[in-house]
Amino acid sequence: MTTVDQYIADDYGPLAVLLGTWRGDKGLDVAPDPDGKEENHYYESLVFEGIGEVDNAESQHLMAVRYQQRVWRDTDDKAIHHQLGYWLWDKESGVVMNSFTIPRGICVLAGGHVKSSHPSPKLELNVKAKADGEEWGIIQSPFMKDNARTLEFSQTLCVEGDNLSYEQTTMVDIYGRTFEHTDRSNLVITQRTL
Repeated sequence: MTTVDQYIADDYGPLAVLLGTWRGDKGLDVAPDPDGKEENHYYESLVFEGIGEVDNAESQHLMAVRYQQRVWRDTDDKAIHHQLGYWLWDKESGVVMNSFTIPRGICVLAGGHVKSSHPSPKLELNVKAKADGEEWGIIQSPFMKDNARTLEFSQTLCVEGDNLSYEQTTMVDIYGRTFEHTDRSNLVITQRTL
């Protein structure tokens, strides 16, 4: 088993543990419904690919990992989520970022920090964003602002060995109320690309 220390020594820092293809069938989505809430069990695929170093203004050096997430409801195999994005690592500041878009007219740039438990191989990425945040923000289409405004997003993603889990909460102003839309899942690596 590879330890977190071995991954952090790589150019991708803590993001190296993500590289590869992950699959899971234990997801649970709790989403808003006009009459309350809707729960969907789902299966998914997460593919992470390293794209190398990205420089900003010749002074910030980020390591970037591109990803694609596809999610299907397990009762009818209907696609219920598609997400494209980047995880970014700024070694100098210790900041980790998740920037992503979903095809509903929403873009998120969430930031935070990495936690690791040495010498355990467990790694935890924690990021947050707010719609009106000064540092980490959420951009959404006029329709979404008027009908399903995303107020906040937070995510904790953990990797331990060949297992990846995440929990995320999206606060949404919808159907005349604020709703805590949650997703959680467990995945295993099916192909590593270190």
